[in-house]
Amino acid sequence: MVLIIKKISLLACLQCIIFFLTAQENVIWKFKTSAPLIGSPVVDNDIVYFGGLDSNFYAIDAVTGAIKWKIKTNGDIRSTPCINNGSVYFLGGDGILYCADKSGNIKWKFTTGGEKKYELYSFADYFQSSPVYHNNNIYFGSGDSCIYAVNAQTGMLAWKVKTGNIVHTRPCIYADKIFIGSFDGWFYALNEKDGTLSWKFKSVGQQYFPIGEFNGPATAFSGNIFAGGRDFNFYALDADKGYCRWNMRFKRGWAITPPLIADSVLYIGTSDDHLFLALNPFNGDVLWKFDAKYNIFGGAVVKDTVIYFGTMMGHLYGLGKNGGKLLYDFTTDGYNAHRSIYFKTDDTYRDDIFNGIIKRNEDFLDLYIAMGGIISQPALYKDFLITTSMDGTIYCLKI
Repeated sequence: MVLIIKKISLLACLQCIIFFLTAQENVIWKFKTSAPLIGSPVVDNDIVYFGGLDSNFYAIDAVTGAIKWKIKTNGDIRSTPCINNGSVYFLGGDGILYCADKSGNIKWKFTTGGEKKYELYSFADYFQSSPVYHNNNIYFGSGDSCIYAVNAQTGMLAWKVKTGNIVHTRPCIYADKIFIGSFDGWFYALNEKDGTLSWKFKSVGQQYFPIGEFNGPATAFSGNIFAGGRDFNFYALDADKGYCRWNMRFKRGWAITPPLIADSVLYIGTSDDHLFLALNPFNGDVLWKFDAKYNIFGGAVVKDTVIYFGTMMGHLYGLGKNGGKLLYDFTTDGYNAHRSIYFKTDDTYRDDIFNGIIKRNEDFLDLYIAMGGIISQPALYKDFLITTSMDGTIYCLKI
């Protein structure tokens, strides 16, 4: 806020303050769980569906925030559900794909070879793969290194493909193919009907991540497939042949947020570079960029002329699509309660943070949880924005 005040007039500053106070006051409801929330919420027919690290899958009323039902599983839920034709599909940390009806009754379960985290920097393997529905199949990846297609009605296996390592990315379906990356450093294009390989693309790799693990979900647009990996690269691949049309390499870290296309503009967020970018999807030219001051892992959504996304610090920003001007800034309960432990008033690290507060990589995870970091993609519901956070709370906000 201090940096913004230095750059704008006093009148604009006062308008900005009023706007941001309104953003905080526009909490319609919030629902608290007992553990962090990492997967994104999905809204369907006035019901919000999401899972959490407390191993529960929830259905709550989108209008009031009251719980409708929940299903207890045997593992962390780090995925985003999908809804189709009265059925709710979600993947649990117990390695099971669940199909439930809208009343919370389990219709069937499909058991994979099991879930696990990637060994290298496992604390930063935040997500499981999320299921995607297409042509009566559910497609998803698994910690057992396989890519699955399961019949949406019966729960029977249609096909599976073994990769060289964990698959924790969400599939992208485009032009009769399944596009998905693996932690083996390969990006796969598979025939949706039988899983046969159309092509695969090997990432470049990086000093600390020589395998070049793909752990970012893909998005398709105009013959291109967009996806990021742990090798600090973001790739635009030809959907038909699999060659790289262009790539963008970042200096400090990953660009693995779900890529968003809106009005022929590509939007991505980065982790350690702290940038949210609007790009030309055909050549990667930067149209504008915004310094979010902290890591971005979750996806963005667009409402009218504003694009919304969260950061691991607990901010939920709204930027103008034309130029990236900051228009909205909501902060989670975790941020409001714990910012002074880790950050100064300008949201930069405290001078002493690495002399006792942060001693190892895993301590960053404690920071994200305490701060109520937003690692998910918000869901739009009428004139509201619904977001999960790592402080265990799901928020419904007026926008």
